[in-house]
Amino acid sequence: MNGQEIEAKFHVRDLKKMEVRLLELKAHLIQPRVHEVNLRFDRLNRELRNRSQVLRLRQDDKARFTFKGPSVETTGGVMGRKELEFEVGDFDIAKQFLEAIGFEVVLFYEKFRSTYELNNVHIMLDELPYGEFIEIEGENTEAIRSISNLLGLNWNAMIKAGYHALFERAAEKYGLDVSNLSFENLKNIKIAITDMNIIPAD
Repeated sequence: MNGQEIEAKFHVRDLKKMEVRLLELKAHLIQPRVHEVNLRFDRLNRELRNRSQVLRLRQDDKARFTFKGPSVETTGGVMGRKELEFEVGDFDIAKQFLEAIGFEVVLFYEKFRSTYELNNVHIMLDELPYGEFIEIEGENTEAIRSISNLLGLNWNAMIKAGYHALFERAAEKYGLDVSNLSFENLKNIKIAITDMNIIPAD
């Protein structure tokens, strides 16, 4: 869905149960569970953040550059934004390239992700250091909401913030480094969903 990202994000208490439901619905596994390493870049003056833009380098089964524009709320409450993504041949060289032209790493974050497809909609099952989430990405709100209904998700529990923004809501309370959203950084911390001002959708 390169060019435009339209998605809804939900926190769930039992991601495995959601995966079982997807299998019952005959969803197609298009990306088995994989470890993701993500680096977000910005300039010293935080130019991209000030514009609500994201420049990311991701490594999972491949290395990818991603640019995201500002998020806007679309019809039905789902979030949409411009997204441009392409593969690069070497993660480390790509990192050095961005640093050579004046960007620096401002955020490290990681997760485990499995991706399914059902009715031309992508369903991402995400395991982060502070909880489990589902992202549903499709061409329009109707397609996304249809899948959320099939999964029994509470539409009103949709999260209208990115993973890092959720982390920032809780980081100060626990004295955490907001630039390091890693499993190692949070291994001794149990962040409650109330700390992030969200509710479970399942």
